[in-house]
Amino acid sequence: MTSVKNLLNLEGQVSVITGGATGIGLQMATGLAEAGSNIVLCSRKVEVCEASCAELEKLGVKTLAVACDVTQPDQVEAMKDAVLKKFNRVDVLMNNAGRAWVAAPEDMPLERWQQVMDLNLNAALICAQAIGREFIKQKRGKVINIASIAGIVGRNPAAYSSIAYSTSKGALVHFTRDLAVKWAQHNIQVNCIAPGFFVTPLNQKLFERNQEYLEAEVPSHRTGGADDLKGAAVLLASQASNHITGVILPVDGGTSVW
Repeated sequence: MTSVKNLLNLEGQVSVITGGATGIGLQMATGLAEAGSNIVLCSRKVEVCEASCAELEKLGVKTLAVACDVTQPDQVEAMKDAVLKKFNRVDVLMNNAGRAWVAAPEDMPLERWQQVMDLNLNAALICAQAIGREFIKQKRGKVINIASIAGIVGRNPAAYSSIAYSTSKGALVHFTRDLAVKWAQHNIQVNCIAPGFFVTPLNQKLFERNQEYLEAEVPSHRTGGADDLKGAAVLLASQASNHITGVILPVDGGTSVW
């Protein structure tokens, strides 16, 4: 029987986090690094990834920063090759990269809708395919998709109005469930974290405008904090989740059930 401490230990593993250099992605990358995992950060802004990697290395792990547009299959393949060249393994894929466009449904520009879908949904498939082929070869792996409670329940437009975002995250929820079924035969666990509202540099102004409504949606009347996603990320990346797959885990202070 393995101890809980060892089940949650990620020492020596390699985790790829898309869009993980800032915001909630960096919070989760930090949690994985604190549990011992080596970290790969990728985004179009490689200099931001490099700066975050430098901070993560202070935790005693190895890192890799890769310039990668995750909507482009050739760049994702190149990123995967870079990971394997440096570490000779990959254990966790976290599909975290995302974007939103705030507009009333009747005013949502089709071009913006398509951009949101491309990054929030299509990129998750592209990355899952590239990294998943390696997981299938090694007969193990963890895929963690980052959705949102906006993909589970409707949102008060006074708090947040982006139907493209919520639709893409709802699709990512079902992508998680179906991929979990398809890849269970390969000993690959596919799960999803659905955060509530977390204040990040990208949504700081939105929070300041709508703070009253956003906090009123949460039973505890507070938004997500700086450590609130770490535990969920480590659980789903670790051996502790070896019999957990297809799960949508809200980290929202109860928003989705109130």
